[in-house]
Amino acid sequence: MAEGEVGRAGVAIDTVDDLARLFDGIPLDRVSTSMTINATAPVLLAMYVVVGEEQGVPRGKLQGTVQNDILKEFIARGTYIYPIEPSLRLAIDVCRFVTIEGLSVNPISVSGYHMREAGATAAQEVAFTFANGLEYVRRALAVGLDLNQFAPRLSFFFAAFTDLFEEVAKFRAARRLWARLMKEQFQANDAACRLRFHTQTGGSTLTAQQPENNVVRVAIQALAAVLGGTQSLHTNAYDEALALPTEQSATLALRTQQILAHETGISETVDPAGGSWYVEALTDRVEREARGLLEEIERTGGAARAVEQGRFQDAIARSAYEAQRAIESEESLVVGVNEYADEQDVPSVPAPEYSALALAQRRRVAAQRGTREAGRVQRTLEALQAAGRDPAAPLMEPILDAVRARATVGEISDVLRGVWGVYRPA
Repeated sequence: MAEGEVGRAGVAIDTVDDLARLFDGIPLDRVSTSMTINATAPVLLAMYVVVGEEQGVPRGKLQGTVQNDILKEFIARGTYIYPIEPSLRLAIDVCRFVTIEGLSVNPISVSGYHMREAGATAAQEVAFTFANGLEYVRRALAVGLDLNQFAPRLSFFFAAFTDLFEEVAKFRAARRLWARLMKEQFQANDAACRLRFHTQTGGSTLTAQQPENNVVRVAIQALAAVLGGTQSLHTNAYDEALALPTEQSATLALRTQQILAHETGISETVDPAGGSWYVEALTDRVEREARGLLEEIERTGGAARAVEQGRFQDAIARSAYEAQRAIESEESLVVGVNEYADEQDVPSVPAPEYSALALAQRRRVAAQRGTREAGRVQRTLEALQAAGRDPAAPLMEPILDAVRARATVGEISDVLRGVWGVYRPA
C-alpha cells in the first residue's frame, strides 16, 4: 500500500526505533512536538511516550499535539482506516490517556483546515469544525472524563485564505462562538471555553502559474490569522503548487512570519481589528451563518451521524463546485490564472529521489523484525486484540506494550482491522 509513497508526505515511522532515530539528540523535555497523524495517532503518541521513557523523560514533561481528528478524515481528507464508531473510540481513548497521565499534550486538534481546502466556505469551516468538536466533547464526557480537566487541552486548526477581512472576521467569530457553545451546552469554565487554535495559510489558494504571486498571498493570509487572534501559525512556501518546498522557499515562508512578528507591530495589541464597523458586521454574519449550519447538524444527531449521511461531504462538494464555476466564469478573479495571465511556462521543480528512501526503510524494518523478541510481540498484539473486542477496555495501554515490544505501526493497525474491519464510504 505504501509503494512509491515513502518520504513524500512526512517521515517514515514504522517502529519506535524510527521515532527515536528522528529525535536523536533532541531532548523531549525541552521541545513541543506537533504530529499531523490521525487514524494511527494512538500508535504515534505511544511511540513518543516510549521514546521519552527511553530518554529518561517523565511523562509529565512531554509536550505536544496529536491531530487525532478522525471525523474530518471521513469528511475531507481520507486517511481513515476503521469504521466511524471504533475510530471515535480510539480518538477518545487518547483523550482519556492524556488526561489521566497528566501529559502536557493536546490530544485532539479539531481541524477545519482540510474541509476549507476541500471547498468549504468560511462559515462552513467554522460550523463543521465545531460540530466535530462538540462530538468529541460529548464522547469524552460519556467515558467519564471531567470536562474542565480535558477540554482546556483541546486545540483547533483553521485555514487562512486571501479575503483579508472575511478571514479576520471568521477567526473572531470562531473564538466567540466556541466560548458560547461550551458555556451554553456544558457550563464549562473559562479555560475550557477558550479557543486555542493554530492556523495554516491556504494551500489550495496557491497557483502553479506565476508562483511568485504566492508570496503575497501567503503574507496576506498570515496577516489575517494574526489579526484574528491565532496563537500558532504555519506559512506555506510559494512553490507548493509545484512540488514539495525547496529549502529557499521554506526559508522565505519562515521569514514572512518573522517580518510580521518583528516589523509590523500587529502583535502589540489584542484584537486590533475590533471596533471596525465592517469587521464587526462581518464577524456577526459569519457567526450567525456558522451557528445556523451547526444547528442543522445538531438536529440530525450530531457530527458522527452527519458523516454517515454524507451531509458534510455534500455541502463541501457543492461549495467547491460553486467556487470553481465562479473562477471559470471570471466572476472570481485569480491573478495569473484567469486575469493578468501571461505566456510563461509553469516552472518545473525537480523531485527528490524517493526510491532510495523506501529501500533504506524496508531494510530497517526487516532488521528490526530480525532482532526483536517474536513471542513478546505476539503476546502484546493478542492483548491488544482482546482489548479491541471489549468495548469497555482501554486501548492506549496495550498499544504502549506493543510499541515497547517493537511491533510496527502496520502490525498494530492490522490487529484492530481484524477486530473492527475497515471503513467503506457509501
